Amino acid sequence: MTIRLYDTSARQIRDFTPLTAGCVSIYLCGATVQAAPHIGHIRSGLNFDMMRRWFEYRGYEVTFIRNVTDIDDKIIAKAAEQRRPWWSIGYENERAFNDGYSALGCLPPTYEPRATGHVTEMVEMMRGLIERGHAYESEGNVYFDVKSYPGYLSLSRQELDNIRQPESTGETGKRDARDFAMWKSVKPGEPSWETPWGRGRPGWHLECSAMAHKYLGEAFDIHGGGLDLIFPHHENEIAQAKAFGDAFANYWVHNAWVTMAGEKMSKSLGNSVLVSEMVKQWRPIVLRYYLGTPHYRSMIEYSEEALREAESAFARIEGFYQRVIEKAGGTVEAAAEVPPAFAEAMDDDLGVPQALAIVHTTVRQGNSALAADDKDAAIARLSEVRAMLGVLGLDPLDPHWAGEADRGEDLHGAVDTLVRLVLEQRESARSRKDWATADAIRDQLQQSGLVIEDSPTGPRWTLGPR
Repeated sequence: MTIRLYDTSARQIRDFTPLTAGCVSIYLCGATVQAAPHIGHIRSGLNFDMMRRWFEYRGYEVTFIRNVTDIDDKIIAKAAEQRRPWWSIGYENERAFNDGYSALGCLPPTYEPRATGHVTEMVEMMRGLIERGHAYESEGNVYFDVKSYPGYLSLSRQELDNIRQPESTGETGKRDARDFAMWKSVKPGEPSWETPWGRGRPGWHLECSAMAHKYLGEAFDIHGGGLDLIFPHHENEIAQAKAFGDAFANYWVHNAWVTMAGEKMSKSLGNSVLVSEMVKQWRPIVLRYYLGTPHYRSMIEYSEEALREAESAFARIEGFYQRVIEKAGGTVEAAAEVPPAFAEAMDDDLGVPQALAIVHTTVRQGNSALAADDKDAAIARLSEVRAMLGVLGLDPLDPHWAGEADRGEDLHGAVDTLVRLVLEQRESARSRKDWATADAIRDQLQQSGLVIEDSPTGPRWTLGPR
């Protein structure tokens, strides 16, 4: 058994070899909390949640760090715009992100450090870089000298002459326009912390280098994040950490975006779909299925049609669950191990689409067993499906998703009473061999969004795709 991952820095799939046998250390760039999350933000958390779950299934002890950037230019701008304290903006949106992660079934990180809680570590890193000749202070700012580090741009493979660093106001005194800010001097009305070079606040890139060092040490296994972070963020993280003396990340793993009309989903473009609104329209487990089952390196083009297709596909799985459990007369436990073909797909760069194909094949086999009245085979197939979906965080019987059923229990009971009255009329028509009336009742129910299935124990209804 060897897990393989696509390493952005190597531009190829590599066998995963942990730095410490039996252990995996992961640092994921988390939320910048200037606004509530859209589904593009949560996709990254889902992808790395599935990675973590697979490592744990394979027997590894996982340390998973997902930071919170709770101070940066965007948060300060939002605070000024809304006339609120910067920390109020950050805390409100941090909670919104955590609610989104939790709603879609992401396991909590081992640690979730905030940038503002680690200024001491940032000062220590800046002091070391200045002493080593890789950084300098100018007009209260501290900059990293990109020419001092020969390995700069090794991740993004750009040419130094062609790059341009994003800048904010007040970044004065640079020796070279391509140098980037590690610390920004204090400005009126902005939050600030005391340092040997004057009061100010951290730059975005420094925050992650310092927190990764704090929680994972000089070297760790995997650094993750979205494709848009490769430059400048991850490139600048590498420069700071390695110039400081850290080996830093051994593998770089990047997830693709959720797009709308071909553009990356973002707040600035005004095309975001907030998680808080999406969970009102769609079941969270369906959203997890939709966002988590494409390959993590593949773009997802958002559309309601695609979501409806995901909903229908997941409904077929849930229907299989229901039929087998009825046949078994009780709960069916998950198998101890997933099928070998599923494991092979997941080992190969987290091939969730290929693994999901095994799930659907197993569901079809189980349905065939039900049709043949082979109870034992049907139960065995459901046991395998539960094991596979459990690894993906998508098992409908997992306690996390139990609340979904609880919220709809009262409504389901009322609808069930009404539907059964109509179904009794249909059964009466069938007994009279009035097939036209029976079919008309069935069609009317289907037009109302219900699926009617005739089973050996009588007619059964389920909600169809919207």
